[in-house]
Amino acid sequence: MGSFYTAKREGSINNFILTKAGYADFDSNINWSANSNGPMITFLANMHIDVMNKPKDYSQATMKQIVTKYRNDAKKINQTRPNANLSKQTLIFILSESFANPKRVPNIKLNQEAAPNIEQIKKENTSGLMMSSGYGGGTANMEYMTLTGLAYNQFSKSLNSPFTQLVVKQDHPINLANSFKTTTAIHPYYGNFYDRKTVYQRFGIQKFRNINEKGALGLRYTSTADGGQYISDESAYNDALWQINQTKKGQFINLVTMQNHMPYTTNYAGNQFQATGKGAGKNLQQVSNYAKGLNMTDSFTKNFLNQIDKLNKPITIVWYGDHLPGIYDGNKMSKYNVVQHETDYFVYSNKYALKHNYGTKKLSDSTKITDPNGFIPLALKQMKQKVTPYYALLTRVQEDLPAMARNSVGTNESLYVNEKGQQVSANELSKKQREILHDYRLVQYDLTAGKGYSKATINK
Repeated sequence: MGSFYTAKREGSINNFILTKAGYADFDSNINWSANSNGPMITFLANMHIDVMNKPKDYSQATMKQIVTKYRNDAKKINQTRPNANLSKQTLIFILSESFANPKRVPNIKLNQEAAPNIEQIKKENTSGLMMSSGYGGGTANMEYMTLTGLAYNQFSKSLNSPFTQLVVKQDHPINLANSFKTTTAIHPYYGNFYDRKTVYQRFGIQKFRNINEKGALGLRYTSTADGGQYISDESAYNDALWQINQTKKGQFINLVTMQNHMPYTTNYAGNQFQATGKGAGKNLQQVSNYAKGLNMTDSFTKNFLNQIDKLNKPITIVWYGDHLPGIYDGNKMSKYNVVQHETDYFVYSNKYALKHNYGTKKLSDSTKITDPNGFIPLALKQMKQKVTPYYALLTRVQEDLPAMARNSVGTNESLYVNEKGQQVSANELSKKQREILHDYRLVQYDLTAGKGYSKATINK
């Protein structure tokens, strides 16, 4: 039994032997893993996960100094932030499944723009590109980063899914939901993927509405889009609107859509899109189908924002695509590593929020390229919201460091990208940037793999 201790540690002899014997790691769904590998191996292989390497100077004294440092930093930030109670506002995180405008993909051309409304929304509001740590998959990893502010690339390589390998073992981990009195997660699909039901409970999210639930927790809208196989984004948005109207007070909603999930074999009726170019290899028809799905999302998103603008309560939305679809087989990742990990995002405050000083129309500082772990500080800045020491640290990370992701090319595990969209190395970081990055790593280690010295004070 002890030999399974390093079963998931990449490079270990146990991992090598098990993989050769047919072991397959399905971190997204523990049931799949048990069906494929057997329940005993699945259980034993999950006994131990190397979460993160311990920083050399990690100690209780060091963490106390960091909390003090960023408490003072928070005081400086808060001098220009008028809003003290985040729970008075409504904040919605929307993960738009596989949304990334194909017009940026090399060697691909569409006969017309797939997302004209979202392009216009991005021009008029806080927006940019998000560096994804996935390609063709990894949705829950991006979701983890948005909810916690912690960076996936700083974890051990053997930690493939923070949801299933880390959060399910934690006790009330720090995350955005902690700042709200009313919290809901909505996912128009099955709730057992990535162990979301358990994960959301760990995060303190009070309700999880999904396909599996009935009655009060059931989905109110389940229509598909024009013959598609998944519940449409229109239905998902309608469920979010229904949830917003369940309380007059503020709340946090985490919506994860499904409409544009693979496979892209649905031939939508009246599809006006035609893709050309060598970037997709043999998948040009799939790109055309995918573009039609994006186009429907584009219209549904515009209508959703129009409905949000009619509500007399302050609402801010962080909307983002989690990763590109894995259909661009004609492009080498080694050549297009950065561009094929860039998705779209925008932050939108409704008319009521703008009118009552709860929102900002368009931020432009450090917004061109960011990462999922940068969305919490961006949202708080957009909402003119005061920050805790933890969110002060995340603010400095978002503003002063390059966007970061787990690298899928080469030996360097971290992909750093500057505001110009250029990949940079850790050696190119300034002294100030290296200091912030080190503080960030110390806090991440303390909250996930360490002793939790800062947990009781850093987010208050």
